[in-house]
Amino acid sequence: MTNQLEVLLVEDNPADAELTICALKQRHLANNLVHVWDGQAALDFLFGTGAHAGRDSKQQPKVVLLDLKLPKVDGISVLRQLRADERTKATPVVVLTSSREDRDVIESYNLGVNSYIVKPVNFENFSETVSNLGMYWLLLNEPPLQTP
Repeated sequence: MTNQLEVLLVEDNPADAELTICALKQRHLANNLVHVWDGQAALDFLFGTGAHAGRDSKQQPKVVLLDLKLPKVDGISVLRQLRADERTKATPVVVLTSSREDRDVIESYNLGVNSYIVKPVNFENFSETVSNLGMYWLLLNEPPLQTP
């Protein structure tokens, strides 16, 4: 499955999106990456609706990198919908956000997030964090089997 989608990046901040994509590309981990700018676009992509109508929703990414503070539909609502649907409930989701709020961390884990990472402010630390995240989720982690 060489064309399998590896990363769905859900990030509305252009600078953070660019840094994330660059960090993954430096390690050759962004070959099959899709970037969407808001929570509704993420849901449309994952479920094959709206602008992504007709996309095979059985083909899920190896990992979703999800910001919480998103336009249209916030990240917590996206996570809630992913975990409520059979097609996406096992898809690995990593919250990558600037929020250190306890309620965001607790609610994310209660909803089944696989990891919660606060974005480092320093460019080099951010790049290293994203690279390590990509190495783990794309190369080391054993993803769930896709259901027929």
